[in-house]
Amino acid sequence: MNVVCLDMEGVLVPEIWIAFSEESGIPELRRTTRDEPDYDKLMQYRLGILKERGLGLREIQAVIAKIDPLPGAKAFLDELRTLSQVLILSDTFEQFARPLMEKLNWPTIFCNSLEVGAGGEITGYRMRCKQSKLTTVRALQSAGCDTIAAGDSYNDLDMIRASKAGFLFKSTDKIKVDFPEIPAYEEFGDLLGAIKAVL
Repeated sequence: MNVVCLDMEGVLVPEIWIAFSEESGIPELRRTTRDEPDYDKLMQYRLGILKERGLGLREIQAVIAKIDPLPGAKAFLDELRTLSQVLILSDTFEQFARPLMEKLNWPTIFCNSLEVGAGGEITGYRMRCKQSKLTTVRALQSAGCDTIAAGDSYNDLDMIRASKAGFLFKSTDKIKVDFPEIPAYEEFGDLLGAIKAVL
């Protein structure tokens, strides 16, 4: 049995933190896992900026409400789900993902959770498990599944390399140059064709 594991931000939907950076006028919040491989370091950096500026969950959710999936993402996902089980593995948070999953026709997502104070301030976060994407891929494999993975960032590389087949999608030039052995695609049709070839 095959399970296709997809990253969410940058692959199916725009990067939430970049959208929030643009809306809030805080350029420092443009940093993502494409730029910083250490997720805890990145999140502590983000939470420090939010605290300093007095921003919380409500402000971020207001921006998320305006975000639509990338052009072609829903059709890609709809077709892919007719061919294979699909699981979205994301380092985003439940409080961010729900409206985006609704726009993608409710695919299954495994992600993390924010810790939010009574006034809406984000006080911390809880990772679902360590190395969540790789851990999940290995768990699926231990349950008798073959995994195929696609993502765009440093935090996707482990699940991509551990899978039967793995692809970079809409990644950075640096990641593509540093990992030339991983096939890289920019268009949903091309990624779908590559996945079909290994199903």
